Amino acid sequence: MRTEQLSSALIVDDEPPMRDQLRARLHEVWPELNIIAEAGNGVAAVELTALHHPQIIFLDIRMPGQSGIEAARQLLGQVHIVFVTAYDEYAVQAFEQGAVDYLLKPVDPDRLRATCERLRQRIALPLKLSGAAAQSTPQNEQIMQLLSQLSQRQQPKREYLRWIQASVGSSLRMISTREILFFQSDEKYTRVQTDSTEVLIRKTLKELEDELDPAEFWRIHRSTLVRVDAITEVTRDFRGRQLVQLKNHPEKLEVSRNHAHLFQQM
Repeated sequence: MRTEQLSSALIVDDEPPMRDQLRARLHEVWPELNIIAEAGNGVAAVELTALHHPQIIFLDIRMPGQSGIEAARQLLGQVHIVFVTAYDEYAVQAFEQGAVDYLLKPVDPDRLRATCERLRQRIALPLKLSGAAAQSTPQNEQIMQLLSQLSQRQQPKREYLRWIQASVGSSLRMISTREILFFQSDEKYTRVQTDSTEVLIRKTLKELEDELDPAEFWRIHRSTLVRVDAITEVTRDFRGRQLVQLKNHPEKLEVSRNHAHLFQQM
């Protein structure tokens, strides 16, 4: 008899920070779920599914090499598929019509919680068919049609903000987001910190969060967005607060309780 502890899943995304974020949020909303493996492309997803036989696969759609759509065609009927997607509203409506589970990037905790509740109910009913037999069912034929439609609608990746404009005296400075360690709200302004300089801009933190690549910048506090690959370590102070240490910068940034799941292993 299957138990909650036996529920297992595979995470597939070509961006490690997105896998880390999804794993942390799954641990928060479904701590009993066993993440048995992770992969960065569709080929590995199919191979790891055959090796580990997970009950669930969280599958990114757009990946180099074999995409999530191509992998899903091979896995249909063998595992409960949840697409993790940055697709537009058109595609989301198609998912809903096709009765396929999906999550939009960046993954919302409440949406993830609802998806996990549906998955708990579904894994209580074993998948009775596999392979060609599974793909011949009316529902799965509908899903196959959906996958074909989506594969023909390969939209380009969203263009994220790459440059910040900041007024410095009488001049305008262009700062690449690759140089920025963190953004921090400062009353009417937002502080932009690189390893060598600090400037203030009028763009709000919410506007920046919507325009920046979520795989590159994480919100760790209601007032702070930090570049993920600039983090060197996360420690705790005597009060138990998580503090982020960055490369080439002495200041430590506090992680709020609402965002502690990003560093769940601590």
